[in-house]
Amino acid sequence: MLSFTLAVFLLLITPGPGVLSTAGVGAAFGAKPGLKYVLGLFIGTNLVALSVVSGLAAVVFALPAVRNILLILSVIYLLYLAYRIGFAGSKIAFIEAKGQPGIIAGILLQIINPKAYAVNTTLFTGFAFLPQNLAVETMIKFAILNAIWVPIHLLWLVAGSMVERMNLEPATQFKINIAMALAMLLVVALAIFSLNG
Repeated sequence: MLSFTLAVFLLLITPGPGVLSTAGVGAAFGAKPGLKYVLGLFIGTNLVALSVVSGLAAVVFALPAVRNILLILSVIYLLYLAYRIGFAGSKIAFIEAKGQPGIIAGILLQIINPKAYAVNTTLFTGFAFLPQNLAVETMIKFAILNAIWVPIHLLWLVAGSMVERMNLEPATQFKINIAMALAMLLVVALAIFSLNG
């Protein structure tokens, strides 16, 4: 169980679309609006975990056409989310993302997040510690996963919101938002590359 807990921590603390977008939402919109987004990510990550545990994810991703369609949709959605973070509050020409991502945006991100499926598949299919009672082991894994997931994402949200509270010059805030959006896209590109490689 200790190796499972350590694996959860290491897999969740590393930057992926979820934690980077959480920091980006915090930096662009603040901590309080970001809580709705984190709630959506929480719901979404548990839906992904349930789809992995139930085998639904394996069935869906076994069909190459479905996998490719989901990949294309995920890239489009992640570009849109990166745009909203990057241009939050900017006054550059006519480009301004006024509405912050909320619960639905968080759920959608996790459903299309390649890292979410890879992490949950690794955690729920490996690290057996109660092989005689798979149901209890699965429930314990869900509890440990969520007990670590929540504080990590809240820390990323607070870290991002600290940037927002600094009341930086608009040009500096814009550069930070763009950097966070680009970092999120880079991690997504690496995840997609590793899935296809």
